Parts: sequence; C-alpha cells; structure tokens
Amino acid sequence: MLNIPSLKDAVHPDEWALRCDLAACYRLVAAYGWSDLVFTHISAKLPDSVTGGAHQFLINPYGLMFDEITASSLVKVDMACNKLIDSPFPVNPAGFVIHSAVHEARPEVGCVLHTHTRAGVGVSAQKEGILPISQQSTFVLASLAYHGYEGVAFRPEEKPRLQADLGQASYLVLRNHGLLTVGKTIAEAFLAMYTLENTCRIQIDAQAGGGELVPVNPAILAGMADVMRIATAGQGAQLAWPALLRKAERLDPNYTT
Repeated sequence: MLNIPSLKDAVHPDEWALRCDLAACYRLVAAYGWSDLVFTHISAKLPDSVTGGAHQFLINPYGLMFDEITASSLVKVDMACNKLIDSPFPVNPAGFVIHSAVHEARPEVGCVLHTHTRAGVGVSAQKEGILPISQQSTFVLASLAYHGYEGVAFRPEEKPRLQADLGQASYLVLRNHGLLTVGKTIAEAFLAMYTLENTCRIQIDAQAGGGELVPVNPAILAGMADVMRIATAGQGAQLAWPALLRKAERLDPNYTT
C-alpha cells in the first residue's frame, strides 16, 4: 500500500476538486482498459483562481499504475514540467512534451488525454485513418486532425508541427503512436476519448469481418456539433460525468484521498 499524505487541507479548494476529478479520470481510463502500464499521461490545467493566471498543471506521478493514482499523489508542475509542490514521486518531462505543446497552443484546453490502446494504434497505422462507418465516427470526424510520426515524442522541436496539425480540433490521431483528445474540462476530454476509442474499436471489428463496409452519407457529417448538444440535452460531457464519478467511487473510493 502507498502511504501518501493528504493534500486536501494544504491546497486551494478549487485545486482539490480538480485533483479529485483527474484522479477519477485516471482510474476510469484504467477501468476501461486504455492504460499502458505506467506510460502515457493525462494532464489538467489548474484554474486561474488557484494560479493567478500562471500556467500550472497536474500530471501523474511517473511509475504509478493508473489505478493507483489518488488526488494527493498527482504532481503539480509548470510548463517545463518542474515540480511546484513537494512530492516524493518523479515526473516525466519527456512525456509532458506533447501535453505542454497542446496547452501552449490552446490556452482554453483544460485537459489533454493521451492513450496507446491497441485499437487506437491500429487505426493510426492505417493510411485512410478514421473511416465514416459508424455513428461514433461521425462525431469524431467533425473535429479530427492527424499528426505524422516523428519517433518517440520527447523532442521540443516537434512541438510547432504538432500544434499546427492539431489546430482547433478536439480529436488527434498520432500516426503509428496512439490517440489524443482535448477538452475544456476533464469530463469533455474523457468523453471525447471514449467516443474516439470506440470509433477505432468498431472500425477494427468491422474490418475483421471481411465484408464491404458501408460508409455514412457525407451529408450526415455536417452539423454534428448541434447533434451532440441535442443528444446530451445541452449538457455536453457533464451529462455523463456524475455517473462516471459514481462508477469510480464504486471501483475504489480511495481515489479521493
């Protein structure tokens, strides 16, 4: 068992709430089978009420499994991944390169979620990428970008190209590498990844069937943002997030410690 002192009374209430949400996100990513041992990261930007406008983030302690992460074990860092609060855990500056690139280019983004799932990497290696063959894919294709593989992403010189490729998209396929989603909130980034991951799994399953695939009518792809608002009763990702938090609580309530 990890003996991690609680930070609940040592940090701003808004930071503690964000820590609990991010710890839940890590636990849910593990529960849905999207984690890659201790590799990949989910970062969350701290609000101005905590930082006074400075760029500060929460990220996983490097070396912990995602289902071990708690609110207090998350590490607070700056844009260069320097620790801003004492922590017994290491961080991975190289792993933060992708995240810092996104946060730098997209200041409205509150969360960046990156995975290396089998389905995600499999589709990322397909020349045509995401195919319009499922209802899930229609949401993804409305805001999708691609970034070519340049090797393990730890070189700062790759950042401008990644930023340019991402643009204003919510979904990014990292060629030969994996998937990435962004959101104004942790809930938005998680729901986006849920949709993107299912899109990839459905595509792999459909291709494995060996039959001719039926594409969605291109006219349906227009106006998907309005469709999402209607489907979620105007609440977006917040419609599902409370239920997901209850799921995390059922899995292990200690994530909030």
